[in-house]
Amino acid sequence: MSFLTKLRCITIDVTGTLLAYKGELGDYYCMAAKSVGLPCPDYKRVHEGFKLAYTEMARKHPCFGFAEKIPNIVWWKTCVRDSFVRAGYDYDEETLEKIFRRIYGTFGSSAPYTVFPDSQPFLRWLRGQGVIVGVVSNAEYRYQDVILPALGLHKGSEWDFGVFSGLEGVEKPDPRIYQIALERAGNIAPEEALHIGDSMRKDYIPAKSVGMHALLLDRFKIPEAETWRKSGAIVLPDLVAVQDWLSSEHLNC
Repeated sequence: MSFLTKLRCITIDVTGTLLAYKGELGDYYCMAAKSVGLPCPDYKRVHEGFKLAYTEMARKHPCFGFAEKIPNIVWWKTCVRDSFVRAGYDYDEETLEKIFRRIYGTFGSSAPYTVFPDSQPFLRWLRGQGVIVGVVSNAEYRYQDVILPALGLHKGSEWDFGVFSGLEGVEKPDPRIYQIALERAGNIAPEEALHIGDSMRKDYIPAKSVGMHALLLDRFKIPEAETWRKSGAIVLPDLVAVQDWLSSEHLNC
């Protein structure tokens, strides 16, 4: 009997697991600046500025401002403004608005993302096996409503339900996001569910803490993966390997 037959639900992370960013952040900020007639900002400075700005926004206003009911576009405009300021670019309001609109529109489309070639076949295979498929991500509403569908990952054909931090007010690694997923799947028992992700801290540990099975993907052969294996985690290179693993006999994960 394969391990898959013991499962009623599989939840899966998005970025790094189903899809990845194309290029670098600086590419898109550069294109936005050029679109209003400005020279490209320094890539490295903007990238570092964004990391600092995003971390600060996520700390002050988690889950994209869910609790304070901050509009998504306002949350991101504040983050983008702070990214540029930290990088040494203090644009006037009119200029910033034009640049921001370009950035916001780009990241709300399929343009900056690429879907791994095994993602759609794997999700469809799972649903064909009668498994409930859930998407669990620290992301805002546009992933559910715009980005995933634009990338060919549709609710009803590739996945059954989504749990997105910007819509729930809870984000990984808070175990509650996995409890929400279990409820959304039909209040199934955690031992009948498996979570697949690419982060020990955000995916594996919290999913296991609520009683779910879990495994990790190492698509990019990162050094930390060996530590994951030594800790006892199942670590696989891609979703083709996951499908093979699920189809064979295993006791646990």
